[in-house]
Amino acid sequence: MAITQKEEARALNAEERELVEKSHHPALQQLSDQELGDLVKLVRARRDKAQTIAGHRRREMRGKAAPRGVTPSSADEGSRTKLAVLAMAVRRLNSEAERRRRMAASVALVSNAQKALALRQASTEHGGHAHNSRHAHQGMRDISNQRVDSLIRPMERGRLRKAASVAQAKRDGR
Repeated sequence: MAITQKEEARALNAEERELVEKSHHPALQQLSDQELGDLVKLVRARRDKAQTIAGHRRREMRGKAAPRGVTPSSADEGSRTKLAVLAMAVRRLNSEAERRRRMAASVALVSNAQKALALRQASTEHGGHAHNSRHAHQGMRDISNQRVDSLIRPMERGRLRKAASVAQAKRDGR
């Protein structure tokens, strides 16, 4: 279920709200790669902290942990919402970082292919061959079959295999 901006604002403090707003679409595209990396670290740290607090609150509610305040927690919807908001922000930031990584890899692949093509064209223009390891003057050579022919007839091999399986079945049936 999607969390509205009003619920996000209610669950987060001012500093966290500012970090999460940077993870939404228009602001996310404006960030440089360095800023994106820093933002991922900050939001991930906040998410981990919220996860720890939410886990402690759940343990308090079950009576497994000592209360942090005077009374044990009676509900954890707020901490759970905060954790969900921060987790979604981390997911958005990670997907944007992955998108940028894939785009950079694609650009690098295209530039490397263009360089290789230019090198190949330059080598063939100057009368050289395009660095091919095969040589025509050696011709074709017969490669002998490395598998040794079996001296046992296939019918005999099948008969022996069946006899062995029947004998094993008799032993298993005892």
